[in-house]
Amino acid sequence: MAAFEYKAINGNGQAVKGVFESDTVKLARQQLRNQGLHLLELNEVRNKEHKTQNSLFAHRINLRQMAHITRQLSALLRSGLAIDEALGIIAKQLESARTRRVLLGIRTRILEGQSFAQACNAFPSTFSPLYRATVAAGESSGKLDQVLERLADYISDKGQIHSKLQMAMIYPVMLTSVSILVVIGLLTYVVPEITGVFDKMDQQLPAITIGLIACSDFFKNNGLILLGIFACVAVAAKAILRHDAPRLAFHRFLLTAPLISRFTKGMNTARFTRTLAILTNSGVELLEALKISSQVLANKAMQKAIENTTLRVREGQSLNKAMERCGFFPPVTIHLIASGEASGQLPRMLANAADDQEREMEALTELTMGLFEPALILFMGLVVLMIVLAILLPIFEMNQLIR
Repeated sequence: MAAFEYKAINGNGQAVKGVFESDTVKLARQQLRNQGLHLLELNEVRNKEHKTQNSLFAHRINLRQMAHITRQLSALLRSGLAIDEALGIIAKQLESARTRRVLLGIRTRILEGQSFAQACNAFPSTFSPLYRATVAAGESSGKLDQVLERLADYISDKGQIHSKLQMAMIYPVMLTSVSILVVIGLLTYVVPEITGVFDKMDQQLPAITIGLIACSDFFKNNGLILLGIFACVAVAAKAILRHDAPRLAFHRFLLTAPLISRFTKGMNTARFTRTLAILTNSGVELLEALKISSQVLANKAMQKAIENTTLRVREGQSLNKAMERCGFFPPVTIHLIASGEASGQLPRMLANAADDQEREMEALTELTMGLFEPALILFMGLVVLMIVLAILLPIFEMNQLIR
């Protein structure tokens, strides 16, 4: 049985679309006609997904929905249902047609004889290497329901971290944007109207007023040019960073820049140790787990360091010694990994290391945002004060002359 996605016109002339299962294309068309639908387009999920997986339009399931689906699948498998039946039940409950299409595509492949992990491999943009490797380990160990439960917890925690970071950044970003717009508006529209009066006065203006008028004229005359230059620089930088060598050099700079390096190392360390903990706890061999875990790192310099670490571990060196040679990982993380290797509880120690880094990053984020917000308000206050003084000082001097 295959999954099909259709677009059709119903009896009321309204466009409808959906996903359903049928044995053949001919039977699928007949089923739609029996429902009184005028078929516009019919595609087998397998064929359509093959075309879109490597394109910009490939469907990606958000973390919250992925965690929910994975947890439901674990519960249904624990209750004794077969994997194809469980996928069918979950697909019927989904509101998103595109997500339903993915699950039915996986179910079709499983009915054809593929394993769950093999079916997931056909949807690489939807299921990460971590997800696919963990599922494969769960199937090989016969504990897929337990592995999926741990995987759901991991995805849920990851989603919560992302949400916290996004919420923490909303106010600073909005405050910064509004502040920049206010200053640009003052310099471009308000200040010229007020300072235009000074041009008619035969009076020596204060230095601060002269500087304000110069800034105002510059932004008024060159504002669009500056915006165009900024856009071109952003596009050029993005194009340059697509190449391996410039991106690697930039990521190395991020690992040495003040303050930024703490965030970069901390976030990547937490992500790496959490992923490695999930994989090793699910039964994935350490070298394979290291290879997969390196792919979740956002920093290419740290990713290359982990690849070198994998080579050293393959040659017989302990994981903690190999990671220590990188120089990118905190001493606490190295110590916990060494303790895990010595006690035979590496997955648990890796999870502890991830918890430690996540708590440190959360505290550092709160501290940084707590200092940044009042600092930005103070800076904006000083800018507005300078503008006000630049406008009022000539007026005060003129009053003195009148007296």
